[in-house]
Amino acid sequence: MSRDIRVTIIEDDETIRQGYSFLIGTTDGYEVVSAYGSYDDAAKKLAGDKPDVILLDIEMPGTNGIDAIPKIKKQLPQCFVLLLTVYESEQQIFNALANGASGYLTKNTASARIIESIREVKDGGGPMSVNIAKLVIRSFQKNQESPLSKRETQILELIAEGKNRTQIARDLFIDPETVRSHVKNIYVKLDVNSRADAIKTARKNKLI
Repeated sequence: MSRDIRVTIIEDDETIRQGYSFLIGTTDGYEVVSAYGSYDDAAKKLAGDKPDVILLDIEMPGTNGIDAIPKIKKQLPQCFVLLLTVYESEQQIFNALANGASGYLTKNTASARIIESIREVKDGGGPMSVNIAKLVIRSFQKNQESPLSKRETQILELIAEGKNRTQIARDLFIDPETVRSHVKNIYVKLDVNSRADAIKTARKNKLI
Protein backbone atom coordinates (compact mmCIF):
# COMPACT_ATOMS: atom_id res chain seq x y z
CA MET A 1 0.00 0.00 0.00
CA SER A 2 1.44 3.40 -1.01
CA ARG A 3 2.15 5.93 1.71
CA ASP A 4 0.42 9.29 1.98
CA ILE A 5 1.75 12.19 -0.08
CA ARG A 6 3.55 14.53 2.32
CA VAL A 7 2.62 18.17 1.72
CA THR A 8 4.06 21.43 3.07
CA ILE A 9 2.13 24.67 2.64
CA ILE A 10 3.92 28.03 2.45
CA GLU A 11 1.31 30.81 2.34
CA ASP A 12 1.29 34.10 4.23
CA ASP A 13 -2.51 34.48 4.49
CA GLU A 14 -3.44 32.56 7.63
CA THR A 15 -7.04 31.92 6.58
CA ILE A 16 -5.99 30.52 3.22
CA ARG A 17 -3.20 28.51 4.84
CA GLN A 18 -5.60 26.94 7.32
CA GLY A 19 -8.10 26.27 4.54
CA TYR A 20 -5.52 24.39 2.45
CA SER A 21 -4.35 22.51 5.53
CA PHE A 22 -7.87 21.34 6.30
CA LEU A 23 -8.68 20.50 2.67
CA ILE A 24 -5.54 18.46 2.11
CA GLY A 25 -5.22 16.99 5.60
CA THR A 26 -8.74 15.55 5.58
CA THR A 27 -8.32 13.89 2.18
CA ASP A 28 -7.33 10.21 2.15
CA GLY A 29 -3.84 9.65 0.77
CA TYR A 30 -2.50 13.06 1.79
CA GLU A 31 -0.72 14.35 4.89
CA VAL A 32 0.07 17.98 5.71
CA VAL A 33 3.43 17.74 7.45
CA SER A 34 3.91 21.49 7.98
CA ALA A 35 2.53 24.94 7.16
CA TYR A 36 4.43 28.24 7.22
CA GLY A 37 3.68 31.92 6.71
CA SER A 38 6.81 32.54 4.62
CA TYR A 39 9.71 30.76 2.98
CA ASP A 40 12.06 32.41 5.47
CA ASP A 41 10.14 30.75 8.32
CA ALA A 42 10.24 27.41 6.54
CA ALA A 43 13.82 27.40 5.25
CA LYS A 44 15.57 25.75 8.19
CA LYS A 45 12.81 23.22 8.82
CA LEU A 46 12.02 21.90 5.33
CA ALA A 47 14.78 19.27 5.32
CA GLY A 48 13.30 17.74 8.48
CA ASP A 49 9.73 17.98 7.16
CA LYS A 50 10.69 15.93 4.06
CA PRO A 51 7.67 16.97 1.96
CA ASP A 52 6.96 15.34 -1.39
CA VAL A 53 5.14 18.44 -2.63
CA ILE A 54 5.25 22.07 -1.50
CA LEU A 55 2.30 24.37 -2.16
CA LEU A 56 3.95 27.76 -2.52
CA ASP A 57 2.56 31.29 -2.70
CA ILE A 58 4.43 33.99 -4.67
CA GLU A 59 3.82 37.25 -2.81
CA MET A 60 5.12 36.76 0.73
CA PRO A 61 7.09 38.77 3.30
CA GLY A 62 10.84 38.29 2.89
CA THR A 63 11.88 35.94 0.09
CA ASN A 64 9.16 35.77 -2.56
CA GLY A 65 7.96 32.45 -3.93
CA ILE A 66 9.72 32.66 -7.29
CA ASP A 67 13.09 33.40 -5.66
CA ALA A 68 12.45 30.64 -3.10
CA ILE A 69 12.00 27.89 -5.71
CA PRO A 70 15.71 27.35 -6.56
CA LYS A 71 16.58 27.45 -2.84
CA ILE A 72 13.97 24.75 -2.18
CA LYS A 73 15.16 22.63 -5.11
CA LYS A 74 18.76 22.86 -3.91
CA GLN A 75 17.76 21.75 -0.43
CA LEU A 76 15.17 19.17 -1.52
CA PRO A 77 15.98 18.11 -5.11
CA GLN A 78 13.32 15.37 -5.14
CA CYS A 79 10.55 17.69 -3.91
CA PHE A 80 7.97 19.13 -6.32
CA VAL A 81 6.92 22.79 -6.06
CA LEU A 82 3.35 23.68 -6.99
CA LEU A 83 2.67 27.40 -7.13
CA LEU A 84 -0.77 28.51 -6.00
CA THR A 85 -1.19 32.24 -6.53
CA VAL A 86 -3.43 35.08 -7.65
CA TYR A 87 -0.86 36.20 -10.23
CA GLU A 88 -1.38 35.44 -13.91
CA SER A 89 1.41 37.58 -15.36
CA GLU A 90 3.11 35.79 -18.24
CA GLN A 91 6.52 36.91 -16.99
CA GLN A 92 5.79 35.60 -13.49
CA ILE A 93 4.71 32.24 -14.91
CA PHE A 94 7.84 31.81 -17.01
CA ASN A 95 10.12 32.97 -14.20
CA ALA A 96 8.50 30.40 -11.91
CA LEU A 97 8.79 27.55 -14.41
CA ALA A 98 12.37 28.53 -15.28
CA ASN A 99 13.26 28.45 -11.59
CA GLY A 100 11.97 24.90 -11.22
CA ALA A 101 8.25 25.04 -10.41
CA SER A 102 6.45 21.87 -11.51
CA GLY A 103 2.97 23.37 -11.71
CA TYR A 104 1.14 26.69 -11.56
CA LEU A 105 -2.42 27.13 -10.32
CA THR A 106 -4.43 30.24 -9.52
CA LYS A 107 -6.12 30.52 -6.14
CA ASN A 108 -9.62 30.36 -7.63
CA THR A 109 -8.87 26.75 -8.67
CA ALA A 110 -11.53 24.32 -7.42
CA SER A 111 -10.61 22.33 -4.29
CA ALA A 112 -10.89 18.99 -6.09
CA ARG A 113 -8.50 20.22 -8.78
CA ILE A 114 -5.93 21.30 -6.17
CA ILE A 115 -5.99 17.84 -4.61
CA GLU A 116 -5.76 16.22 -8.04
CA SER A 117 -2.85 18.52 -9.00
CA ILE A 118 -0.82 17.55 -5.94
CA ARG A 119 -0.99 13.90 -6.98
CA GLU A 120 -0.42 14.81 -10.62
CA VAL A 121 2.75 16.76 -9.82
CA LYS A 122 3.97 13.95 -7.54
CA ASP A 123 3.53 11.55 -10.47
CA GLY A 124 5.67 13.77 -12.71
CA GLY A 125 2.93 15.86 -14.32
CA GLY A 126 2.85 19.63 -14.80
CA PRO A 127 -0.61 20.83 -13.78
CA MET A 128 -1.71 24.34 -14.74
CA SER A 129 -4.94 26.27 -14.46
CA VAL A 130 -6.72 26.58 -17.81
CA ASN A 131 -6.02 30.32 -18.06
CA ILE A 132 -2.34 29.77 -17.23
CA ALA A 133 -2.04 27.06 -19.89
CA LYS A 134 -3.60 29.43 -22.43
CA LEU A 135 -0.97 32.06 -21.63
CA VAL A 136 1.82 29.52 -22.09
CA ILE A 137 0.39 28.30 -25.40
CA ARG A 138 -0.12 31.86 -26.63
CA SER A 139 3.50 32.63 -25.84
CA PHE A 140 4.67 29.76 -28.06
CA GLN A 141 2.40 31.02 -30.82
CA LYS A 142 4.02 34.44 -30.85
CA ASN A 143 5.61 35.75 -34.02
CA GLN A 144 9.25 34.69 -33.87
CA GLU A 145 10.14 37.48 -36.34
CA SER A 146 9.09 40.24 -33.96
CA PRO A 147 10.88 43.58 -34.41
CA LEU A 148 10.67 44.09 -30.65
CA SER A 149 13.42 43.12 -28.26
CA LYS A 150 12.67 40.78 -25.36
CA ARG A 151 12.53 43.74 -22.94
CA GLU A 152 10.27 45.75 -25.25
CA THR A 153 7.94 42.75 -25.52
CA GLN A 154 7.85 42.44 -21.72
CA ILE A 155 6.97 46.12 -21.38
CA LEU A 156 4.27 45.96 -24.04
CA GLU A 157 2.73 42.93 -22.34
CA LEU A 158 2.58 44.85 -19.07
CA ILE A 159 1.06 47.83 -20.87
CA ALA A 160 -1.57 45.47 -22.27
CA GLU A 161 -2.31 44.39 -18.68
CA GLY A 162 -3.14 48.02 -17.91
CA LYS A 163 -0.01 48.90 -15.96
CA ASN A 164 1.44 52.41 -16.00
CA ARG A 165 5.08 53.44 -16.37
CA THR A 166 5.76 53.45 -12.61
CA GLN A 167 4.21 50.00 -12.09
CA ILE A 168 6.15 48.58 -15.04
CA ALA A 169 9.39 50.03 -13.70
CA ARG A 170 8.72 48.43 -10.32
CA ASP A 171 7.81 45.04 -11.80
CA LEU A 172 10.93 44.92 -13.98
CA PHE A 173 13.26 46.60 -11.47
CA ILE A 174 14.22 49.37 -13.88
CA ASP A 175 13.98 53.17 -13.88
CA PRO A 176 10.72 54.81 -15.10
CA GLU A 177 12.76 56.82 -17.61
CA THR A 178 14.11 53.57 -19.03
CA VAL A 179 10.52 52.39 -19.46
CA ARG A 180 9.68 55.66 -21.25
CA SER A 181 12.62 55.16 -23.61
CA HIS A 182 11.53 51.58 -24.39
CA VAL A 183 7.94 52.70 -25.01
CA LYS A 184 9.20 55.34 -27.43
CA ASN A 185 11.16 52.65 -29.30
CA ILE A 186 8.10 50.40 -29.38
CA TYR A 187 6.02 53.17 -30.96
CA VAL A 188 8.69 53.77 -33.60
CA LYS A 189 9.10 50.07 -34.44
CA LEU A 190 5.33 49.47 -34.67
CA ASP A 191 4.68 52.83 -36.38
CA VAL A 192 2.02 53.85 -33.84
CA ASN A 193 1.36 56.88 -31.64
CA SER A 194 -0.57 55.52 -28.67
CA ARG A 195 -0.73 52.67 -26.20
CA ALA A 196 -4.02 51.45 -27.64
CA ASP A 197 -2.60 51.32 -31.18
CA ALA A 198 0.57 49.60 -29.96
CA ILE A 199 -1.47 46.88 -28.21
CA LYS A 200 -3.80 46.48 -31.21
CA THR A 201 -0.92 46.19 -33.68
CA ALA A 202 1.05 43.82 -31.45
CA ARG A 203 -1.91 41.49 -30.96
CA LYS A 204 -2.80 41.54 -34.65
CA ASN A 205 0.75 40.49 -35.52
CA LYS A 206 1.07 38.06 -32.58
CA LEU A 207 3.90 40.01 -31.00
CA ILE A 208 2.31 39.59 -27.57
